[in-house]
Amino acid sequence: MKATRIIHSARLVSGGTITVDAWVAFTGDSVSSVGTGDGWHRLVGSGSEAGSGWGSSPATGSASGRVSAAGAAASACEIVDANGRWLTPGFIDLHCHGAGGAAFDDGGAAIITALAVHRAHGTTRSVLSLVTASLPDLETRLSSIAAAASGDPLILGAHLEGPFLEKSFRGAHDPALLRAADAAATDRLLIASRGYLRQITLAPELPGGLDAIARFVSEGVVVAVGHSAADYAVASAAFDAGASVLTHAFNAMHGIHHRAPGPVVAAMRSRGVTLEIINDGVHVHPEVVRLAFAGAPGRVALVTDAMAATGFGDGAYSLGSLAVRVTEGVARLLGTEASAVGAIAGSTLTLDAALRRAVQVVGLPIAEAVTALTETPARAIGRAHDLGLLAPGFAADAVLLDSEFTVEAVFAAGRRL
Repeated sequence: MKATRIIHSARLVSGGTITVDAWVAFTGDSVSSVGTGDGWHRLVGSGSEAGSGWGSSPATGSASGRVSAAGAAASACEIVDANGRWLTPGFIDLHCHGAGGAAFDDGGAAIITALAVHRAHGTTRSVLSLVTASLPDLETRLSSIAAAASGDPLILGAHLEGPFLEKSFRGAHDPALLRAADAAATDRLLIASRGYLRQITLAPELPGGLDAIARFVSEGVVVAVGHSAADYAVASAAFDAGASVLTHAFNAMHGIHHRAPGPVVAAMRSRGVTLEIINDGVHVHPEVVRLAFAGAPGRVALVTDAMAATGFGDGAYSLGSLAVRVTEGVARLLGTEASAVGAIAGSTLTLDAALRRAVQVVGLPIAEAVTALTETPARAIGRAHDLGLLAPGFAADAVLLDSEFTVEAVFAAGRRL
């Protein structure tokens, strides 16, 4: 079967390595082959010629896309000349609440609006995060995400950030809606999600916390520790019980102290646990980001935790039931409760910006930073077999970036977005 798209002459970053003069061929919605040099010519027939630059339209001689390919054998194949640009697997965001003035909590049209912003910035697969709400509201919102995900394979499912959170580390969650993780509540949420609940963040020290971890894990849900007062011992017990992610490490939890190492060190010491990091320069200092990568090599996933203001500008917003003011791109709570006013309320980050900061500010090697956007989050949600790499049999998700890591083209499931 002939390739439907070939991207060639790229600096390919995948699987922790950089390959120069690389090409990747897509057939339908998956990667069919990968190579270097001019071996891609055989996939479109003899006599095929690359265009003079990277393209944006099918190989039919379109001048606007600067794409060409000779012969009838190539007529159904788009040839994209990367011309030395970076080519990475599609970015995967495990933790995102919205963008473009819309929140995933609002369902339907809001989901489409918010995803369009993130997809333009290279995020090809997303877990849609919901903030704390009443159980009936969460059931409705889970149902909306299930409906959206059933028709869009780029939506990986839902992430419940709450309501099983510790009030003293609640961050931007309504304390009146937080609750213990009782069996009846967990069952209601699982039923409402129709199998599309991908991840849940909870505080394991709450009554029923460890039992809830076991229940969710038994249903194939990834459990994350977060918004928690857990110490090192409790967090370690949660990871031993099956929790496998630390939600936005360093935020809404105890930090690292030389006599009280806390949940971050527990996650670093627990094999197979992924640490989320919001690398926006606000949530975590660059030196601490570097510390996380050193302490948990190959296990840090860069996430956005983006809220509705992302790609939409400063102003007044809401995050769930709480009022938020965004100033110079930083979202903080408003209100009258002194203990909560000024708390960071998500971010306005996109994953391409997180990548740029990782390389240009934190100083990470490019391959390591890309892994944190691709292979690591794929593994965290059990999709290491088909997402996160540009290799035969994997999803045809790719991002083409210029030398400064600005997105120039995005492909998902074989389609140009």
